[in-house]
Parts: sequence; structure tokens; C-alpha cells
Amino acid sequence: QVQLVESGGGLAQAGGSLRLSCAASGSFDSIHAMGWYRQAPGKQRDVVAQITSGGTTNYADPVKGRFTISRDNAKNTVYLQMNSLKPEDTAVYSCNAEVTLRPGSQNRYRYWGQGTQVTVSS
Repeated sequence: QVQLVESGGGLAQAGGSLRLSCAASGSFDSIHAMGWYRQAPGKQRDVVAQITSGGTTNYADPVKGRFTISRDNAKNTVYLQMNSLKPEDTAVYSCNAEVTLRPGSQNRYRYWGQGTQVTVSS
């Protein structure tokens, strides 16, 4: 019912930049929050940044000051601008959305994209 498609991943040099995009499509009423998560090999998936529909943001400590999350509510799209990239940023980055499927419903559901690989070389 809800699909999230990420784009923008790839290879960057240390100190470089990448911009990730995630567009939500399908059948849903509203998006309450969207976020980016990452998982490096052998490690658990950790939150990178989150943003609510009202624009409130939160960042994980390792990316504060370097990454910026933003969204275009009209396009149901969330972005992650990644600057000053470090090799330790290398991971699969996944988009997440918390949505209400039907008007008036109080039930919220979480959906995930397939992920996009970000590799930062030194």
C-alpha cells in the first residue's frame, strides 16, 4: 500500500557530499514522520535523522553538524543532505515513514524502503 523509494546513494570521497532522497507513494492519508536509518556490516540499524510533519528534527550525535534532514510534504519526500562525509558513514541507508492509512484513523504504521548503499572512501 505504501512504497518508499530511495535514491542518491553511491560513492563519495571523504569530505565529500551526497544527497539522498526518499519518495513515498501509494495509498495513505498522511505522513506523521519520516527518517533515515543506516546499518553498517555487522552492526545494528541505527537512526540517523528524523523529521516530523511539523518540521521538528532530531539527529544522531555522529552526524550532527554534517547531515541535514528536510522534507517536502507536498511531494511526500524526505531528503538527507550529507556533507563532510567520513569513511565511518559507510552503510546502507534506509528511509522510514510513519503513516496513517485512512482518514480519521488513529492507527499508525511504519514502512521501510529497500535501502541505498553509501560508501565513503578515505
